[in-house]
Amino acid sequence: MKEKSHDIQSLVAFCVGFAILIGDVNGGEYLIGVGSYDMTGPAAGVNMMGYANLDQNTAGIHFRLRARTFIVAEAESSQGARFAFVNLDAGMASQLVTIKVLERLKSRFGNLYTEENIAISGIHTHAGPGGYLQYLIYSITSLGFVQQSFDAIVTAIEQSIVQAHNSLKPGSIFINQGDVENAGINRSPSAYLLNPPEERAQYAANVDKEMTLLKFVDGASEKSIGAFSWYATHGTSMSKDNKLISGDNKGAAARFFEDWFTSSTKSSSSNVITNSSTSSNNGKSNGDAQKIKATGGSRCGKTTSQGSKVRKNDGSLFVGAFCQSNVGDVTPNVLGAFCTDSGKPCDFNHSSCHGNDMLCLGRGPGYPDEILSTKIIGERQFQKAVDLFKSASEKLSGKIDYRHVYVNFTDIEVELNGNKVKTCPAGLGPGFAAGTTDGPGVFGFQQGDTEINKLWKKLRDVLKKPSQYQEDCQKPKAILLSSGEMFEPYAWAPAILPIQMLRLGKLVVLSVPGEFTTMAGRRLREAVKETLIINGNGEFDNDTHIVIAGLTNTYSQYIATFEEYKHQRYEAASTLYGPHTLSAYIQEFNILAKSMAKGEKVAKGPSPPDLYSVQLSLSINPIGDLPPPNIKFGDIKQDITQPKSGSFEKGDRPSATFWSANPRYDLLTEGTYAVVEMLQGESWIPVYDDDDFCLYYKWKLDNTTWNSLATIEWEVPKDTSSGRIA
Repeated sequence: MKEKSHDIQSLVAFCVGFAILIGDVNGGEYLIGVGSYDMTGPAAGVNMMGYANLDQNTAGIHFRLRARTFIVAEAESSQGARFAFVNLDAGMASQLVTIKVLERLKSRFGNLYTEENIAISGIHTHAGPGGYLQYLIYSITSLGFVQQSFDAIVTAIEQSIVQAHNSLKPGSIFINQGDVENAGINRSPSAYLLNPPEERAQYAANVDKEMTLLKFVDGASEKSIGAFSWYATHGTSMSKDNKLISGDNKGAAARFFEDWFTSSTKSSSSNVITNSSTSSNNGKSNGDAQKIKATGGSRCGKTTSQGSKVRKNDGSLFVGAFCQSNVGDVTPNVLGAFCTDSGKPCDFNHSSCHGNDMLCLGRGPGYPDEILSTKIIGERQFQKAVDLFKSASEKLSGKIDYRHVYVNFTDIEVELNGNKVKTCPAGLGPGFAAGTTDGPGVFGFQQGDTEINKLWKKLRDVLKKPSQYQEDCQKPKAILLSSGEMFEPYAWAPAILPIQMLRLGKLVVLSVPGEFTTMAGRRLREAVKETLIINGNGEFDNDTHIVIAGLTNTYSQYIATFEEYKHQRYEAASTLYGPHTLSAYIQEFNILAKSMAKGEKVAKGPSPPDLYSVQLSLSINPIGDLPPPNIKFGDIKQDITQPKSGSFEKGDRPSATFWSANPRYDLLTEGTYAVVEMLQGESWIPVYDDDDFCLYYKWKLDNTTWNSLATIEWEVPKDTSSGRIA
């Protein structure tokens, strides 16, 4: 079987290679391909990555998560320059995920896709399953490594890249830029104000509003096949109390964009079916669900689940991705932060209320409804993307190029104003424990703290007392956790980081393994652009587009400016490598920029460790294997409550609860746990599934039997055609 598999892969590679050789005949500037694959992961009992909240364990699905990929390649030969950019509906990229994806791709494609020309970037949702990063500090709340979560992400990345590779065809890429209004504000404005006034005066706002969008167009059919955009706002519209898997506002924007494109290119929407026999019900749906009996435990396999999907992934779907940028200090909770006890604005410098960080919370535009806030912020990004997509006219052309190096960020010497300074081993300050207005941390800490009380120092020292070198190096940060000096049972924090530059004509993407604050990102972009222009021999100019792709290839928390670092709010306290971290990034990226501009190679640098074999896991296996006596899987525990009028109005939220298995037994990848069907003639047709914003799949354990229950809730959309529901 293996030999046959390799033969098939060789044939695919030959076919793609042939397409490349004839690419110019069809007039394409590049070869382009897009792909998308389900990476939802375990929807029950797995801690979510982002808020570090021990109580925030998955308990259902708001909508599914995906890996979305575009590949662009030169059209001259089968081995021409190319790169792949992968956008994950995940909190961030993971070094271990990157390592294992590269191993799989090497077995498929040889050296065609490597660490140098693949970028894997996270959107920073805080509502996805955790346990997939290799450094200990990022898996403490998930009780260690979660194999199922890890495998779902790795497989989705691999399959999305394979799909994009196999769909490569001659085509064109257009770029457009414009401002997104009211989708993000600065959550640490007091720190931003510490940046030099003359620097701040260059910018109209204390956040970057600009979205950069790429539009991919098939050269033969002139049909758009995808769009990828970069814009900075946190994936924290969903709160730390949410337990439904969700792509948050960027995942929502992607779903809205892809559905908009599908509906706009067909005579009827892919998820609205009109039935003449039921279309005259005055906007109501007949409550016929009670007439349809439960399946009585009929087996549901992958093909059954996939057959019920509304959007079947056959490789032909439009792919719309909303990528992350310099997001460090940008929140989608645009109404501001307020005290939960008084309703008054929080303290400006510390984001606390009467000294209590736990009482200060940001409010999204749909407050107090976090799902509405997610929808609104997603729509604002989606609507701007549609505008840019429709009006995109600047066609990219020119060289494809890339540079990638590994750098030990714990010991970089930087020349600064005639002096030599150094970065430090990774360390976290007390402001890290305070959390943010998006998700407050631990009681007793405040953002801006530069002192640690004696009790916390004693507890810290039990784990690891920071060295004197570390304390001196990180000042004015006080060391709450010297993660870069902690190696038991394995490394707590990364030391060796990847940095990467991707070039597509006059577009340059800077792949950064962390969250740059607004001003930190601006400084990096300006420095790289200047270096490219100075050394580029006319290839680069002021029209060159520089984009930061945040949370890419691995994760190393935050990067604040030197001035912001002094304030030690959350972003600065989480800037791992000390006050000169940003200066080190600028120095190392300038080295890459100079080498790219001059066409020179760069040394690879020291490889990061592969810690797969030493990962620990204390997570509990799923329970609830069987339903209670005399009950079958699929039997109804709580049926839909019929409305008094006899019909459901649009906006109503009917729900039903079933005896179910734990969803961790089968992720139903590219399938669905829930479906709403409409009667069309004699057939029930799927119209909404668990990838829709209106349909909720919720899981819990029964309080008395400890068996699994699945609740399906459907918020009837306002544009739904009238009919019968099941």
